[in-house]
Amino acid sequence: MVDYHAAGQPCQYGGNGPSSGGGLNDYMAQEDDWDRDLLLDPAWEKQQRKTFTAWCNSHLRKAGTQIENIDEDFRDGLKLMLLLEVISGERLPKPERGKMRVHKINNVNKALDFIASKGVKLVSIGAEEIVDGNTKMTLGMIWTIILRFAIQDISVEETSAKEGLLLWCQRKTAPYKNVNVQNFHISWKDGLAFNALIHRHRPELIEYDKLRKDDPVTNLNNAFEVAEKYLDIPKMLDAEDIVGTLRPDEKAIMTYVSCFYHAFSGAQKAETAANRICKVLAVNQENEHLMEDYEKLASDLLEWIKRTIPWLEDRVPQKTIQEMQQKLEDFRDYRRVHKPPKVQEKCQLEINFNTLQTKLRLSNRPAFMPSEGKMVSDINNGWQHLEQAEKGYEEWLLNEIRRLERLDHLAEKFRQKASIHESWTEGKEAMLRQKDYETATLSDIKALIRKHEAFESDLAAHQDRVEQIAAIAQELNELDYYDSPSVNARCQKICDQWDALGSLTHSRREALEKTEKQLETIDQLHLEYAKRAAPFNNWMESAMEDLQDMFIVHTIEEIEGLIAAHAQFKSTLPDADKEREAILGIQNEAQRIADYNNIKLPGNNPYTSVTPQIINSKWERVQQLVPKRDHALQDEQSKQQSNEHLRRQFASQANIVGPWIQTKMEEIGRISIEMNGTLEDQLNHLKQYEQSIVDYKPNIDLLEQQHQLIQEALIFDNKHTNYTMEHIRVGWEQLLTTIARTINEVENQILTRDAKGISQEQMQEFRASFNHFDKDHGGTLGPEEFKACLISLGYDVENDRQGDAEFNRIMSVVDPNNSGIVTFQAFIDFMSRETTDTDTADQVIASFKVLAGDKTFLPTLHIPKRCDVTWREKMEGSKDV
Repeated sequence: MVDYHAAGQPCQYGGNGPSSGGGLNDYMAQEDDWDRDLLLDPAWEKQQRKTFTAWCNSHLRKAGTQIENIDEDFRDGLKLMLLLEVISGERLPKPERGKMRVHKINNVNKALDFIASKGVKLVSIGAEEIVDGNTKMTLGMIWTIILRFAIQDISVEETSAKEGLLLWCQRKTAPYKNVNVQNFHISWKDGLAFNALIHRHRPELIEYDKLRKDDPVTNLNNAFEVAEKYLDIPKMLDAEDIVGTLRPDEKAIMTYVSCFYHAFSGAQKAETAANRICKVLAVNQENEHLMEDYEKLASDLLEWIKRTIPWLEDRVPQKTIQEMQQKLEDFRDYRRVHKPPKVQEKCQLEINFNTLQTKLRLSNRPAFMPSEGKMVSDINNGWQHLEQAEKGYEEWLLNEIRRLERLDHLAEKFRQKASIHESWTEGKEAMLRQKDYETATLSDIKALIRKHEAFESDLAAHQDRVEQIAAIAQELNELDYYDSPSVNARCQKICDQWDALGSLTHSRREALEKTEKQLETIDQLHLEYAKRAAPFNNWMESAMEDLQDMFIVHTIEEIEGLIAAHAQFKSTLPDADKEREAILGIQNEAQRIADYNNIKLPGNNPYTSVTPQIINSKWERVQQLVPKRDHALQDEQSKQQSNEHLRRQFASQANIVGPWIQTKMEEIGRISIEMNGTLEDQLNHLKQYEQSIVDYKPNIDLLEQQHQLIQEALIFDNKHTNYTMEHIRVGWEQLLTTIARTINEVENQILTRDAKGISQEQMQEFRASFNHFDKDHGGTLGPEEFKACLISLGYDVENDRQGDAEFNRIMSVVDPNNSGIVTFQAFIDFMSRETTDTDTADQVIASFKVLAGDKTFLPTLHIPKRCDVTWREKMEGSKDV
């Protein structure tokens, strides 16, 4: 090996490489950053050792050496540097031949520096690990070299490296069944992909159809043996290693497949060179054939042009249109049948000529020069002459045919237009002479006028057709048409008939307009009659409805309002009678005009169904209903006056009884609060008060009788009083109930006093306390009012937990039904229990001492629950007890 100098820039391990290696670095970030943990898998490590060793030897044998143990033979760096020189074709720095460790590290560093100079990022691979024989690092380094020098430069359809190699495999194996290359591990496990690659490039080496997917060992051995024998690809793996592994090592497979790629790409280059030579010879032969074809095709085309031009220049006209059409048909056959092949020949001739010249120029051959008179320009000149003659011939044929066709067309056009016009005028004279307007109504006349106007428009439109007929006849005469006499006679007849139609049209229009004017006057009168008769008829119908309408009133004011409205209605009857006479006068005027002009009017007015007979009939009915309405209103007025008297009578009595009851209720409430004297005195006073209330009962009975009369008269309201009988009854019942309840309360108080031994002063004190907190004077206390009362009496029911519990206990006593109120009787019962049959705490303590004697305790002591809570607390807290 010759000396060489270091190339490229140094690379820092673990950092980014040169920018020129960006693509590789991106890939190395994914692939070259190989998973070292996976190398610890014995199966994968074995596959990588075997594959990488075979790959290295396939290059080292070119230098006459090889390795046996991949992690031992590269430790001194010599064979590593040699391997890089072989695969790169470059010289590395001179190695150090010493046997010391430092010499080995320097040699390995030179190799690593060279790898880094190629834009490869070495991740965590140092010279010391290689020198120490670290298997993982050594395999990682070799895989990095394989990626850079065997896989990186692979490029297929704008993809490179691993993706390019994978795409190349997919493209090559796509036609083969049972082969689906998606990766570099599982897709190669059955061996069919290896065989497909060989068969695609060297089909004679593999009998692919005999391979079976379920025999992967045979398939792999077949591919490896053929590759080693015929393609110079060393056997890098054993079939059993691949089949016996769940997932073959991807790096081993990629290394093996890259050898196939480089082997077939080299063979393809040699084949390309051979094909290039054959292609040159084929091109020369093809050029000679093109020259011969051009000469023959040019001669035939020029000969055809010379024969065709005289035929196209023949301009002898024919006498009949059929003969001219035959010549035109011959010309069309020429255009459709004879000329298109020649156009194609001319186009192909130019294409062949241009193709030939291009091929000669591309192959650096002299340009082709056709024989004299057969140049492309000569052919184009002859073709241009042919097209000029063709264009002139076609124009001449068309002009002659147009001339003959125009004569035939004009004659046929004249006959068609004349027939259409004669068909249109048929019956028109009879229609214009009829006098159907003499017995028509106004609407009929208007319809006839519109129909006549439409006819006039149609007549004006046909004016152009008549003029066209005359113009065509004139043109046929100028062109000396053979049948001109018959054309002229028919044209004259059409013109005479046209003049007669114009005169009849004018006369009919005048008659229609005159009749229309007379009928419009009558129609205006009918319309005015209808406009005035309709509202008048509606007024009469409304009047009859109102006069017969049932009315229901409840007060004298309502009936007086109806009487006033009826009087106002009667005041409008004279004006209504005048309107009726005016409407009838309009109808009489219309009839007079019709009789004067001998016009037969239809039976009814077209604008209304209200006839004069209907108006007169309804007017008479209104006249009959007015006095009936008067009597009905007067009867109702008398009835309402009687009802008003009953209202006033009831109101007078109710306005006395109602306040009396209310006053008594207030007095009872005041008595119950302000009771003075003994309970017996209060009871006697209340009973006397009760008797005075009972003595008032006749007044209530009188009011009931008056109310009965009001109900019989169906009187439902009374504006003279706010009291109803129901109010009076409820108040009376409440009054009796209240006085009875008050008397009962006093009686219960007497019983309570006598039973509990409560003094009169205590009772008055309880009453005073209760009344003080009864703010609304309703005779009951609410929970808050009752609590305030208890506090005022010395009970500890403040707003704390113990006070609330005590208050709830008391409430359960005075209000067992949870009604939310405390009556005075319940209050008296509670207070009587609290103030009677009790002893003081000192008295109870003294009693205990008597029972205990000299002892300080009693054997059994039970305090009854009915004892006062405060006293129980005092006793339980006493030292003596």
